[in-house]
Amino acid sequence: MPDPRQPLLDPDGHLYVFGYGSLIWKPGFPHDGAHPALLRGFHRRFCIWSRSYRGTPEAPGLVLGLARGGACRGVAFRVPAAGAAEVLDYLDEREMTGGVYHRRVVPLRLLDGGGTRRAVAFVADPKGLAYCATLTPEAMAAAIGAGHGIMGANRDYLLNTISHLREMGVRDAGLDRVAALLPPA
Repeated sequence: MPDPRQPLLDPDGHLYVFGYGSLIWKPGFPHDGAHPALLRGFHRRFCIWSRSYRGTPEAPGLVLGLARGGACRGVAFRVPAAGAAEVLDYLDEREMTGGVYHRRVVPLRLLDGGGTRRAVAFVADPKGLAYCATLTPEAMAAAIGAGHGIMGANRDYLLNTISHLREMGVRDAGLDRVAALLPPA
């Protein structure tokens, strides 16, 4: 019986996973390569309410999603085909609970000369109940400053993402603006 996950593999035989937020600094799965990558047609944005991981029902935090338009730099993790099913199971458990993302196959340009690859990315579901794309940077900063959930402070999620993007030579003006507006800890 053919593996239904086969279409998710790049023609080179590997699975590529695009990290644009916490996956950059905490992928949580084995991989044999990490490449700086560019995704066109989507941008990184705090557009998903988090009532568990980075907040509570009473004080929801925010997590990143890929929203339509623009471009996003991140990391393409290369996973050998033999490990693809296990990694996809892990990512589905991590990213697909709560109905906030769609798992999509997208074309990525590897910025270290690796060409274009098919990659799995988790795109924000604009029809999801947790979707909140119209928040101002001030409202984002207030929610992130107050948010704390089972995975820790929402502020740390934002600052870790900024720090790791800078290590890659990436400045995200939207994230920098939200960080500058954070209330004192």
